[in-house]
Amino acid sequence: MYFNKKKLGIMQGRLSPIYNNKIQSFPTFHWSNEFKKIKELNLDSIEWTLDHKGIFKNPINTEKGIKKIIYLKKKYKIKIDSLTGDCFMQKPFWKEKGHKRENLIKILELVIVNSSKVGIKKIILPLVDNGSVNRNVHLKILTSTLRKITPLLKKNKQQILFELNFEPKKALQFIKKFNKKYFGINYDIGNSSSLGFKPENEINTYGHFIKNVHIKDRYFKGTTVRLGKGDANFNEVFINLKKKKYNGNFILQTARSKKGLHKKEISMNLRFINKWFY
Repeated sequence: MYFNKKKLGIMQGRLSPIYNNKIQSFPTFHWSNEFKKIKELNLDSIEWTLDHKGIFKNPINTEKGIKKIIYLKKKYKIKIDSLTGDCFMQKPFWKEKGHKRENLIKILELVIVNSSKVGIKKIILPLVDNGSVNRNVHLKILTSTLRKITPLLKKNKQQILFELNFEPKKALQFIKKFNKKYFGINYDIGNSSSLGFKPENEINTYGHFIKNVHIKDRYFKGTTVRLGKGDANFNEVFINLKKKKYNGNFILQTARSKKGLHKKEISMNLRFINKWFY
């Protein structure tokens, strides 16, 4: 056993019905019900999700919603330390031009300010799939923009964490472009296994930049599956994170139940990882 169970949390939506056949999306009609379910699973935190569609109606971006989030946090004693910005992967500002880019940057700034109001300290930018940075011009836009908004992160006591699909040495070169105090890495166990990366190599290379971990399992070059069924080497991950004295959260971003038994699915995944947590 390596880590305290109080560091375990869950991705928002994993305890709600699947919407539009998406493995992950904001649970518009069920989000408030998840707090009670999370507490029943003896979990202490939730990672908020944010889609581009309906972004201004998301409770994190409305006065009424923010008040309700704060109320539910206190009622169920649930932390919300992090937010996964799928919206930035769906509409990456670094790939847009002119007014479109400016408007998307304003959304990022809005999310930074509003998420801080509910205690969120880490905002995750997924630089994967549609958000992948594979052109120098996109890299320059991304880095220059984020450097400009660093004072806003400082003011709101927040960090931006990157979820990357770079091989380890390139990931290290990338993260070194930013101020370590306000930027870091979100390590996704399943995504790394799907890319064929070796956890020991990754964590030894840039482990001191890892500030949040997504617990997931995937086949090599394949889809997300129940923990222990894919190609992720969890033991190697946890051993090496412990060596790096990792002290951040672990967020369950696991496969969904095809039968709608979402709470049962999470319970099974919790039993699988139990041997690494005390």
